[in-house]
Amino acid sequence: MCPWHEGAVTLSKVAAKAKPAAKPEVAKTSSGRRAASAAPASMPPPAAPAAKPSPSQNMSSVLASAPVTKKDPKLANAWKTKTAEELTDEEVIAMPESEYMNDKQMAFFRLKLVGLKRGILDNAGETTEHLREDTVVVPDPADRATIEEEHALELRTRDRERKLLKKIEQSIARIDAGDYGYCDETGEPIGVGRLLARPTATLSLEAQQRRELKQKMFGD
Repeated sequence: MCPWHEGAVTLSKVAAKAKPAAKPEVAKTSSGRRAASAAPASMPPPAAPAAKPSPSQNMSSVLASAPVTKKDPKLANAWKTKTAEELTDEEVIAMPESEYMNDKQMAFFRLKLVGLKRGILDNAGETTEHLREDTVVVPDPADRATIEEEHALELRTRDRERKLLKKIEQSIARIDAGDYGYCDETGEPIGVGRLLARPTATLSLEAQQRRELKQKMFGD
């Protein structure tokens, strides 16, 4: 073999050893793009916030969980030395059952009803003032819609109070006639505790529950 040919063979061997290793093929997606070498770690979805009760539910829960007033034996005779204006709810509920709806209890509940009536009439006057003050035309449609919604809500509240006002006046008339505090259906005492919670009640708790059950079963 000639020296030139032998040198060429040696160079080819050296080049073969120095040839870098083939790079691994990168996988491609169906669209021809290179797939990411490492998928990012998936983050867990944020926990959903707890559902808040609606105003109507809040209100229902408050009415359903009305505290039960217990009699305090130490206050049983407090009514004897106090006027109807000075008596507290605790002192009235502590009165003996034999004194149920005596003159002092009647006067106590009459004051309560008159106070409720006065509050409703004051609220009605404030509503009239608000409606009179907000007669200025507001150019912004969003602000105008907000004001109209507030007016509608206030008028609905006043309408409910107007119906309550009628019941209050009827209860005052029952006091004047001496019929207050007794169930319209059974003639049994409604109870001081129930009257303190709802001064316009005309049915005992049992009679009220029976009426509501009938309304659910047969309608109004």
